[in-house]
Amino acid sequence: MAPSSPHSPDTISSVTDSICAKHANTDGALLIILNAVQDELGYIPKSAVPIIAKQQNLSRAEVHGVISFYHLYRDAPGGKNTVYICCAEACQAMGARDLMQHASKHLGVESHQTTSDNLFNLEPIYCLGNCACAPAVMINDTLHAKVSPQNFEKIIEEARKT
Repeated sequence: MAPSSPHSPDTISSVTDSICAKHANTDGALLIILNAVQDELGYIPKSAVPIIAKQQNLSRAEVHGVISFYHLYRDAPGGKNTVYICCAEACQAMGARDLMQHASKHLGVESHQTTSDNLFNLEPIYCLGNCACAPAVMINDTLHAKVSPQNFEKIIEEARKT
C-alpha cells in the first residue's frame, strides 16, 4: 500500500500551478513539467494531473499515460531511497535477473513497490550506462558496479545508515 500524501491539496495545487506557469510558453513541456513536479514533491500526485493537462492542452488520460509509461515517474509517495537495478541486456547476461530476485527477497518488496519502513523503492531500469561493469545498481544518484547479491546487501546496509 502506498504511503499517504505528505503534501496538502493546497501545496500540490500551488506547486503544480507554479511549475506549469514557468513553462507555459515552452512547446512540448510535458516531460519538463512532470520532472519538475516530481523533483519538488517527490512524486506526481493524481490531483496534479488535471492542472498539468489543462495547462498543456492535453487530456488527463494523455498525461496519465505518460506518467504510467515511464517507470521513473511515481504517482504516489515513495521511500527515502530508490534502488535501481539495471535489467538491460548486458546486465542480464551478468546476472541481473538473479540480482533482482535477491533484492526483492532481501527488501521484502516486488518491483515498483516501497518497503514497509518507507526507506526503499525497488525499481528496474534499462541501462545505467555501466555495461562493462555489469550488473549495475544505482541507489538514488550513486552508481555501483559488478554488484553481487552479497555486495547488494552491504550497499543496502550502508544506505540504511544515511
